[in-house]
Amino acid sequence: MEKSALQIERANYQPKLPKALQGAVKVREGAPTQSVDNQDEIKKLFPNTYGMPIVEFVPSDEVVNKRMNVGVILSGGQAPGGHNVITGLFDQVKKLNPENRVYGFILGPGGLVDHNYIELTKEIIDNYRNTGGFDMIGSGRTKLETVDQFEKGLEIIRQLGINAIVIIGGDDSNTNACVLAEYYAAKKYGVQVIGCPKTIDGDLKNEQIEASFGFDTATKTYSELIGNIERDCNSARKYWHFIKVMGRSASHIALECALQCQPNICLVSEEVEQKDMTLNQIVDQLCEAIAYRASKGMNFGTVIVPEGLIEFIPAIGRLIHELNDLLAAHGSEYKDLDKAAQRAYIISHLSKQNAETFETLPSGVARQLSLDRDPHGNVQVSLIETEKLLSDMCEVRLAQWKKEGKYVGKFATLHHFFGYEGRCAAPSNFDADYCYALGTSAAQLIANGKTGYMAIVKSTTAPADEWVAGGVPITMMMNIERRNGEMKPVIRKALVELDGKPFKAFAAMRDKWAKETCYVYPGPIQYWGPSSVCDKTTMTLALEQE
Repeated sequence: MEKSALQIERANYQPKLPKALQGAVKVREGAPTQSVDNQDEIKKLFPNTYGMPIVEFVPSDEVVNKRMNVGVILSGGQAPGGHNVITGLFDQVKKLNPENRVYGFILGPGGLVDHNYIELTKEIIDNYRNTGGFDMIGSGRTKLETVDQFEKGLEIIRQLGINAIVIIGGDDSNTNACVLAEYYAAKKYGVQVIGCPKTIDGDLKNEQIEASFGFDTATKTYSELIGNIERDCNSARKYWHFIKVMGRSASHIALECALQCQPNICLVSEEVEQKDMTLNQIVDQLCEAIAYRASKGMNFGTVIVPEGLIEFIPAIGRLIHELNDLLAAHGSEYKDLDKAAQRAYIISHLSKQNAETFETLPSGVARQLSLDRDPHGNVQVSLIETEKLLSDMCEVRLAQWKKEGKYVGKFATLHHFFGYEGRCAAPSNFDADYCYALGTSAAQLIANGKTGYMAIVKSTTAPADEWVAGGVPITMMMNIERRNGEMKPVIRKALVELDGKPFKAFAAMRDKWAKETCYVYPGPIQYWGPSSVCDKTTMTLALEQE
């Protein structure tokens, strides 16, 4: 593998570990737990893995020589730091016993089912230390949810003498890990399953999980790019830049980038939903800021738009829910129709209110809402050009205002979507350390006989050696939600809390940012230099932990 100068230097970075993980450890168990909601239903579905205690690792004098083989899976979209979870897992497994082996299943959960794997050796691992991406073993979106899959996976688990599977993924992937753990526990197969919290969207977060890995790096990468655009915007002074950022189910990325860069406008999907705003009201809000700046001679600005905004506009959200159920139940008879027939089919099968909403949408957006779902039954909102939809609607509205004498400026736009640019970035020091500690924790959970747990690291705004490592039962984070037309157990997504400190800090400043040019240019992620720069956490995490 060819390496850049940065990679060569970065490979020598030694991630920092919490004190409790630096030597031998033992487990301190807390009180029994329960799910966040629907306790009776979740307990009935997961009788063997429900109610287990939260565990914390503390230093021990007793050195453990534990014989075990471990399989590891990268599941879902890429997030910076995934390789460090695997390197932390590998180093700890080998530390527990040099004879231990780690196997990587290729291209995600499908690799377990299809028996597609490689043994991870020190030579392989050393090529990927502190690197971005998931290319060590690849990732995939196969859902582990059927008995046939579980039994097929067991065949290769038995063949390789694997004691435990570690699934590195987001909320859906860890839900699948919980289901797999329950199945193997119920069958008394002796196979442990451990999850690790990954998603750049930042929505796998709760009292026990302070941050999902990759969020720190991705938001710093996007913020560098947004800062560059702001600098150009303030130089040319003739464009409004509409910037869409990732975040289908929550606006954490948009909010963090706003806190770092201070754009003129940042839309927060959760606020749009709470205020029951329509698409037209959002456009009016944008146009008022654009018109005010134009009246001061500033025909330029920046707007950050969260990827999932469309789903949070209540009328469109209700439409999407009904469309999801309709396509889940009747997708086979719908998919082979031509475009016109598909549109007619949908309108005739929707409730009156939702049919009216569907008919008022621009044709391109309406069609996108009715196309194929992702493997989890969700609208593929990243394919909807929300940033262009908003700027087009603003252009029409401003032209109308100009005729009425309410707008005197010029409105020229440029569009950007930052998604893949951040998913595989080289991990920040925070993510490199955090992920290595998660992998080490996963190994210790296995060594201590745990299954159905997610590895966690807390107190992450403190120096790394003061972090607290352990595990939380996955069932503790679950509730029952409607997915793909059915009620299913899933991990509850964490949305932006409108009464939380990060949003309040943003809300206190946004009027000033809209009217004035207050841009901040964060620059690239720093790896070498003062700790105050290169080890700094996200502003979101710092505010939440105040």
